[in-house]
Amino acid sequence: MRVTAFAGTLVVASGTALAVGLQAADAAEPTGGIVCETDSHATFSLTAQAGYISTPDSNAIYSWSYGDSSGGFQLPGPTLCVSSGDAVTVILHNKLLEATSIVFPGQSGVKANGNPAQPQFDSGGSLTSMVQPAAASGGSVTYTFTAGSPGTYLYESGTDVRKQQQMGLYGALVVRPNGHADQVNDRDDSQFGTPSSADPLPREYLFLLSEIDPDVHLAVERGQAVDWSSYTARYFLINGRSMPDTIAPNGASWLPTQPYGAMVHIKPYNSADAAEKLPVTIRYLNAGTVNYPFHPHGSDERVIQRDGHALTGPNGEDLSYNKYDIDVGPGQTVDVLMDWRDTEKWNAQTNPIPTQIPAITDQLLVGTDTWFSESGYLGTKNNLPTYITSNNECGEYYHIAHSHALEQATNYGATFGGMMTLYRIDPPNGCPTN
Repeated sequence: MRVTAFAGTLVVASGTALAVGLQAADAAEPTGGIVCETDSHATFSLTAQAGYISTPDSNAIYSWSYGDSSGGFQLPGPTLCVSSGDAVTVILHNKLLEATSIVFPGQSGVKANGNPAQPQFDSGGSLTSMVQPAAASGGSVTYTFTAGSPGTYLYESGTDVRKQQQMGLYGALVVRPNGHADQVNDRDDSQFGTPSSADPLPREYLFLLSEIDPDVHLAVERGQAVDWSSYTARYFLINGRSMPDTIAPNGASWLPTQPYGAMVHIKPYNSADAAEKLPVTIRYLNAGTVNYPFHPHGSDERVIQRDGHALTGPNGEDLSYNKYDIDVGPGQTVDVLMDWRDTEKWNAQTNPIPTQIPAITDQLLVGTDTWFSESGYLGTKNNLPTYITSNNECGEYYHIAHSHALEQATNYGATFGGMMTLYRIDPPNGCPTN
């Protein structure tokens, strides 16, 4: 069963200093936040299969992925959500033309039971798989384990690892504290907010970071040998998408094989409201080959956990820390808490920002593609020229968040793309619903 954080209308927009054009999804689509695959028996069925993903520069890239067996190809694989101590079963079916497998870093006691026909060693005696694989073209294998400590983990191929992980065989495993689904770990201070009928905004996000060398994918599609000596990543992804597709909603109809968005949508911290004083959590995972130094422009984030381990001292001391740039190494996961605080209390009448907005002649305003509120104050919208269409709903803010290794913020070298998304901060009273 797939559970989304909430459903509603998202107006995809850029903010007081951005101008991007992207059509909003149908209001019936699920909108944002983590999308969990859950099961009352913690049993999941995945199929390794081939398909295509799209990039913002209109490229179609042949890829592999672990798709939900009932739903077909998707990149990345489904986010599997379980509770600590659950007896987890993952059944892998293989439609690829070569053997494949799944490993679960951070989980102990993983057992495999399946078709042993595919050897783990090639004809020269070299190890091809770190775990029992499913044979090519129809093989299957079942993995079982008891979910370990709460946190965020990768699951990924353990067979011909360099090629198969690059092709897309990876996904996220989220282990929740037993009985505390609103906490990252067993510490009370890891609590994050949850959606409510009064405020349905999601409070939990997942950023699965990865990269693509299209030459590798093309060679695999053609059945050719891969020249790893010339490996060069050209596309950089969050949840299987590159900017501006990252800010499209979950389930966007024009991205049928890339179901997960990456836009963070929150309201300011409010100490007087029990729900709005709780932070959101963002779960970072690196399925690539290099470090991804990821950061938002508008707020620090509190790092509370790495690789499924709470940052806690020997006597239970809180060793979490604020960080502006979250460096996620290959194979690593990092869990953070984040809120946005109107520290300066800027107000157009009583506490104006001591800088002038550029004159309109110095601004890039491009017809219906301009999404600029013409105001620097949360909740305030100024008038735009009559020939300009403003898609800013109610004076909300938008902050860019991206990899600070700037080549990773490109689509095949074209800037303002790649591993980039937006954080949207609504006014305290929210935005109109119609």
